Amino acid sequence: MSANISTQPATSGQGSASLLARLLHMRETGLIAIIFVLFLVMSFASPYFLTWVNMRAMVMAFAVEGIVVIGMTILLISGGIDLSVGSVTALAMVVAGWLFLAGVDPWVASGIAIAACTGIGAIMGYFVTRVGLHHFIVSLAVMVIARGICLLATGGRPLGLFTLPPEFKFIGQGSIGPVPLVIIIFIVAVVAFDLMLRKTTVFRKVFYTGSNERAAAYSGIRTKKVVFLTTTLCSALCGVAGIIYMARFGSAQPTFGLGMELNVIAAAVIGGASLNGGTGTIFGAILGVVLLSVVSSSLALLDVSVYWQDIIRGSILLAAVSIDHYLHKRRR
Repeated sequence: MSANISTQPATSGQGSASLLARLLHMRETGLIAIIFVLFLVMSFASPYFLTWVNMRAMVMAFAVEGIVVIGMTILLISGGIDLSVGSVTALAMVVAGWLFLAGVDPWVASGIAIAACTGIGAIMGYFVTRVGLHHFIVSLAVMVIARGICLLATGGRPLGLFTLPPEFKFIGQGSIGPVPLVIIIFIVAVVAFDLMLRKTTVFRKVFYTGSNERAAAYSGIRTKKVVFLTTTLCSALCGVAGIIYMARFGSAQPTFGLGMELNVIAAAVIGGASLNGGTGTIFGAILGVVLLSVVSSSLALLDVSVYWQDIIRGSILLAAVSIDHYLHKRRR
């Protein structure tokens, strides 16, 4: 009996040490620590940082973009990439806004706009899986085409949608209690897709495809279908984000989303999604969004020049990609 008593604490200690080691090696743990330090530093650097107004503005800023990050993360895990997310998001706004001004019900117009974005994703998926082109080239072409359509349809001018009904504007401007509806939609999307990515067989195939597409195909996974669906899903979520943005701002801006692909890809990679495919989590990607949002808010409150802000954001992306490349080499 004494032997059993003496070995029990060691076993418990080993378990705790093992759990602590796993937590320390998690990408998310490091991100949470960095975000906490930034919050601590900025609370002393600016009296406006921890105010309710700034916190609400910061969360509202990344909540809708976070929906696009979800799609990009899943696509990166499958081995793809999409440079057209900003243009497709703007296109959803323009299509829905143009149809509304033409007399179409805003809900119907929004459904058509999301369907159009989904169709764009399906077209990109076709060129990648059937024609054999690389995601980078296809999405780059679609980025230019979608932006051109936005400018052509609007003459380069924003569409004022001041007559949107209040129940539609509620999507982007309303609150349930003290919590904005945008944030609730964002949280529901994050939880739903994170659970699906972790628990469902269908989404587990995304990891297998991104890790080794040839081996996954030999094991019976229809890898081309997986890539097609993840490409389509990413554009569909861009469509959803575009509609929320339109409801929030009450306008459709053809130049909206310029540079969004930089923030979205950076957030996903910072959160652990690999440009080589096969790894990533929704939770990690959202932490990446939060980190970039905190950095942007901090730079604005510290009155840093917008030109320096672009340099800093680009440097963060370069650092994230470099870390991802280093970790990928270590795993090989």
